[in-house]
Amino acid sequence: MLCSDLISYFENGGADKRFAALYGEKNVPSQRKRYASAAAGFMKLYGDGECVVLSVSGRSEISGNHTDHNKGCVLAASVDVDIIAVVMKTDDKIIRVKSEGFDEDLCDLAAVPDKNGMRYSSKAIIYGVCDGFSKRGYKTGGFRAFTTSTVLKGSGLSSSAAFEDMMGYILSVLYNGGSVSDVEIAKISQYAENEFFGKPCGLMDQVACAVGGFVYIDFGSDEPEIVPVPFDLTAAGYDLCIVNTGGNHADLNEDYASVPAEMKGAAALFGKKALRGLTEDDIINKLPKIREKLGDRAALRAVHFIRENERVKKQKDALLSGNIDGFLQCAKESGDSSYKYLQNVYTNKNPSEQGLSLALCMTEGFLKGQKAAYRVHGGGFAGTIQAYVPSSLTDEYKAFTERIFGPGSCSVLHVRAEGTARIV
Repeated sequence: MLCSDLISYFENGGADKRFAALYGEKNVPSQRKRYASAAAGFMKLYGDGECVVLSVSGRSEISGNHTDHNKGCVLAASVDVDIIAVVMKTDDKIIRVKSEGFDEDLCDLAAVPDKNGMRYSSKAIIYGVCDGFSKRGYKTGGFRAFTTSTVLKGSGLSSSAAFEDMMGYILSVLYNGGSVSDVEIAKISQYAENEFFGKPCGLMDQVACAVGGFVYIDFGSDEPEIVPVPFDLTAAGYDLCIVNTGGNHADLNEDYASVPAEMKGAAALFGKKALRGLTEDDIINKLPKIREKLGDRAALRAVHFIRENERVKKQKDALLSGNIDGFLQCAKESGDSSYKYLQNVYTNKNPSEQGLSLALCMTEGFLKGQKAAYRVHGGGFAGTIQAYVPSSLTDEYKAFTERIFGPGSCSVLHVRAEGTARIV
């Protein structure tokens, strides 16, 4: 469809069914405006032409707090915040991407610069995804894209993974007939982030953004097992709320790094590179040595890993059988373990700042007596918590938490069935 026609197409309800499926009926009017605005933004920069319009979701970690880096299991889900792109294919080897609020990236595929000179940049992601496609025998080429995103940075919903997956999805649609699978796009995105961007990330974020719905990932082997888990959380009567406490992420690298380091340190005492495969009895039998060599916190984190890994499997099975009560119970246990044993709810460097602790405390009080759950969300130490709130209480919970943490601090999300989605 011509970009000039997209604006009226969206404004007049041409994509309403797609919007309802991805964002819910009540959000259709706002999505009409959002998509029409994106088309207008493209036109202003790049003029008219045949365009496609694509969406890639953000993601939420559901269970498996700090398990992936020790070959563990995780449960994640695509959610209804996303990055959207209006895209036009070109005949040259130039990729131009204008992300709303950021400078345009211009990448010449005929003259790829040294990757070491573009670390930690969006250009590195674009070049890295193209390189990953080429290495796997897929086609690449030029395009123009205007993107806008509701997956905010620092929200714990994976803005970077959504952008990476979007670049791969664009290449799949424009140059490969849409034949590149969501899992393959996710793997190429991880390659781009590892090799070009310079961050040694795992695969969870990319898979969860691309695949859609709930997804179970087992990192026990070099080729992770990825299992979609069909379950409609909204139909079960629950909303997924993410509360941003506004904590400062500065100087937390040491805190984040200490978690895998201590877990792997404990594994090394067994002659292993990761904790996967050890039992709680193994840890108990070697507790004196773990305490002597690594300290008590490392022992607690090792126990957390083993119990959390089992919880992920239980939650997957609970969803597959429609057992929402069992799922919520495990979610609460996960949060309890993260707080007490993993100890990633606040940093010891600044104990006066405990936004996550406060949010968990307030949520516990608000949801007392309800079938609900709450836990730290993502890496922890600052940022966000996650709450599964009965839909009848969602508006009240949102108002309650925003009185404490400020307007817009509570995002009400829904698990969406599609990770990558073509709109037009």
